Amino acid sequence: MPERIEITASLSIPLSEVELSFVRSSGPGGQNVNKVATAVQLRFDAAASRSLPDAVRTRLIAQAGSRATKDGVIVLTADRHRTQPLNREDAINRLAEMIRAATQIPRKRRATKPTLASKRRRMDAKTRRGAIKAIRGSKPGFD
Repeated sequence: MPERIEITASLSIPLSEVELSFVRSSGPGGQNVNKVATAVQLRFDAAASRSLPDAVRTRLIAQAGSRATKDGVIVLTADRHRTQPLNREDAINRLAEMIRAATQIPRKRRATKPTLASKRRRMDAKTRRGAIKAIRGSKPGFD
């Protein structure tokens, strides 16, 4: 296993910053399920990591959502596979993918004004809808 997790060409994280523990998987599994701890719980302290730039760190914690604790620790559980090595690799790959996504700087939204035609269409639709409701509300006249 390499000593560093390669994220991008210019960004990598030492494996020493990642804490891996093995836990029992949930769900069906037959006779082995209560004996073998094949699921991997990965903990990465993003808030204290010196490998991540500040902007990436804040985006990563925000994108992690409920997988991040209030202290900025990201917790991932991998139990897709039936063996520890495959689950360990899966957890590390998922962390790398999360960090890779956080390195992308989101595009700023450019405010636009509605066109004159779209304003007219909106007002015409409101007028038509109002007319329908006015007809519905009128009482039948007695002649």
